[in-house]
Amino acid sequence: MPELSIVVPMYNEIENVDLLCRRLVEVLPGLGRSYEIILVDDGSSDGTWERARELTREVDHLRVIRLRRNFGQTAAMSAGFHHARGAVIITMDADLQNDPEDIPLLLKRMEETGADVVSGWRRERKDPFFSRRLPSILANMLISRITGVYLHDYGCTLKAYRREVIADVHLYGEMHRFIPALANWVGGSVDEVVVGHHPRRFGKSKYGLSRTLRVILDLITVKFLLHYSRGPMQMFGKLGALFGVPGLLLIVFMVAANGSYLLFGTHLGAGLIKRPFWVMTSFMLIFFGMQFISIGLLAEVQIRTYHESQGKPIYVVREIVESAESAERAGG
Repeated sequence: MPELSIVVPMYNEIENVDLLCRRLVEVLPGLGRSYEIILVDDGSSDGTWERARELTREVDHLRVIRLRRNFGQTAAMSAGFHHARGAVIITMDADLQNDPEDIPLLLKRMEETGADVVSGWRRERKDPFFSRRLPSILANMLISRITGVYLHDYGCTLKAYRREVIADVHLYGEMHRFIPALANWVGGSVDEVVVGHHPRRFGKSKYGLSRTLRVILDLITVKFLLHYSRGPMQMFGKLGALFGVPGLLLIVFMVAANGSYLLFGTHLGAGLIKRPFWVMTSFMLIFFGMQFISIGLLAEVQIRTYHESQGKPIYVVREIVESAESAERAGG
């Protein structure tokens, strides 16, 4: 079995796939570790798959996985994780904005600190400031704050993972960017190291501001998984109390005020009971509180079903092609 697995999701990267493989085979043999390169074609339509398949006859240790359609980067990365055989799995983008020469930096940091996940930090990022870097800075601050795992660059794909930790992380939606936080949730330690970053030379970026909403929604999901998945009633119960308790207090106040008027003739708050707005408000608050508590109970049942059920993959593989040397080693 190889010591390293390099997982690279690809989507319409025909101009980069040759150069990517050439750069990798220049760097990896010098590490003194056995390795495999796994390219995951996420339903490309520009000939990326055809060229990657041809490269399995030219490049040793290469495996190429083709998905049946474009499932998205999270699914492609998950497919790479599932098929990787290395003790350490390294992910990177196919556009060579991540530098393969930084792979030794990740491994060195992992050895020095004993971290289970080492994330790249593109401190000198070569992207437009207002459209890419500024939103990224704000997103990293928000993600770090919400997850409690503080990293400068969650969006950097260049990361190293120990196999035993990543095996317990299940990905959905756009959650590939939250893997360090999810790995920390299952007990993994997380560190980061400064890596290089290069402008894209060929093709066009697959990222944009249009993904912001999906990332925010997935961040809410991650927050729930990290802090409330073992007890969703803790979250929904608090929301129920936030609405229900004021509603109950308002009713108590109105009843007490009306009672004081009937018994003692005082007018303190007696008019509230005669105003439909306050009566409706109190009952609506109680209703919302009961709704949130009911959702919490249903979520508790669903969470238990989730933990007891068998997970289904979020991708479908069409075919796998690998170099003759890689196939022979896998069979041995």
